[in-house]
Amino acid sequence: MAESVHEVAGAVRRAPDVVQIQHDPSGPWQDAIRTPDGWGCGDALVTLDDGGSVALVSDGAVARIWLRWAVPVPSGVRVLGDHWERGYGDLEWRGPAADRPLPWYFLLQHDEATVGIGVRTGPGAWCAWSVDAGGIGLLLDVRAGAAALRPGDRVVALAELVSVTGADPFPTALQLCRQMCADPVLPPEPVYGGNNWYHAYGRSSASAILGEARQLADLAGDHPNRPWMVVDDGWQSGWAPGFNGGPWRSGNDRFPDMSALATDIAAAGARPGIWFRPLLTASAGDLPTLRETAGGTVPDPSVPETVDLVTADVHRLVDQGYRLIKHDFTTVDVTGRWGRDMGWDPVDPELRFADPTRTTVEILRDLYRAIAGAAGPALVLGCNTVGHLAAGLFALQRTGDDTSGVDWARTRTLGVNTLAFRMPQHGTFFATDADCVGITDRIDWHENRQWLDLLARSGTALFVSAAPGSLTAEQESDLRTAFATAAGPRPPARPLDWTDTAVPSEWAFGDAPAGYDWFAGAARPLLGG
Repeated sequence: MAESVHEVAGAVRRAPDVVQIQHDPSGPWQDAIRTPDGWGCGDALVTLDDGGSVALVSDGAVARIWLRWAVPVPSGVRVLGDHWERGYGDLEWRGPAADRPLPWYFLLQHDEATVGIGVRTGPGAWCAWSVDAGGIGLLLDVRAGAAALRPGDRVVALAELVSVTGADPFPTALQLCRQMCADPVLPPEPVYGGNNWYHAYGRSSASAILGEARQLADLAGDHPNRPWMVVDDGWQSGWAPGFNGGPWRSGNDRFPDMSALATDIAAAGARPGIWFRPLLTASAGDLPTLRETAGGTVPDPSVPETVDLVTADVHRLVDQGYRLIKHDFTTVDVTGRWGRDMGWDPVDPELRFADPTRTTVEILRDLYRAIAGAAGPALVLGCNTVGHLAAGLFALQRTGDDTSGVDWARTRTLGVNTLAFRMPQHGTFFATDADCVGITDRIDWHENRQWLDLLARSGTALFVSAAPGSLTAEQESDLRTAFATAAGPRPPARPLDWTDTAVPSEWAFGDAPAGYDWFAGAARPLLGG
């Protein structure tokens, strides 16, 4: 066994001991033969340069590539991995398990040493690591949908490998995230305010939104950094119960003038933001489609016409006056799978793109780049987006699955876990958003106010959902304090007990520690996911 996990970090700085290539998605794996240029197998050549850049050249089809470094992993090591997209309340330090995928990056902690290993943000393949007693592996899924990639005569840049070493796990995680993303896009000021989803759940109106904007502006006092009012689902022309897609060209009878609403939100003292689901529509026209789902159609983002449709929608929203664009569902709309269900196979087996020359990851990355470009001066908030592809493009990222305005167990399990274990990405990839404080009479304020306090002091984005006129005097007072805290710059919070629990209760804010009681009262578990 290795004496230190630092030896594991050194392994990825050398050539792998095994390189295998799968040409057909359901076919056999074949050993690639070392050549002066790289590792060859049939028409495919895999290269790895001294800087850790992995690339592929192939005249034929390639589905997946496997790299394996034989290096002893110390007994008793603890492992922390990431998720493909958002967290689902299950991020935590564990023992190694060879069959468990570790998307994008991982950390190993043993005795007084910690190492971090990963791929730089903006890769060209789905990248998942594996750790076992005998070494580490990296699976590069280069498929175009569920079909083999046919790249033609281009060089496909797949990944850039990085590794760091340290002692304490949290600073090492921060160091790794900084190494993985050299050029994050960050908001110019802390982001806080409101989103109407967790009290309205799609049933809202322009007048209700304006009332909420006035409430937010009042709670923010005279701070020069004004709060955001994000108009969530329910404004679009084709909205119906159970359908949250487009088209996104206009509002409905409850939202008759979207430009006027943005102007009115600003006049009320808040900043206008808006939500949309770019790849679900009731009217795809002649565009090639990926699937029929959720009552609508998902057009194929591998064709320029679909990207043009999305960017036109973004341009329109910005032209109407919205300065924060929250776009949602692109991962599940493209891949057909939620991140929690992806495992080693991130896409639906029936997924086919019109363009077989780009990987799924390249297609998603190009879509994100187009959205960011179309937004211009507006902040972009990605939700159900792949963080490793959003970093360097979007200023804000929803880093976990939904919290709740009706079930405290969901907020506790998903919100706190997300905030803690995605905290190293805050300020290094983007500004993180662990999701809202949903304020309704369904959740005890003693519980919810703790979540509000933690978010406000964390330095991350703070959004609350509270119907206008619904707040008690105590809630108003707590929100004024929280907004005053969140409106100014703060050092990122640090979970102190994150190596021992999935729901950290001990936190540090700069030099100030604080404890939270997440399991007071009934402490019911999260039932049904």
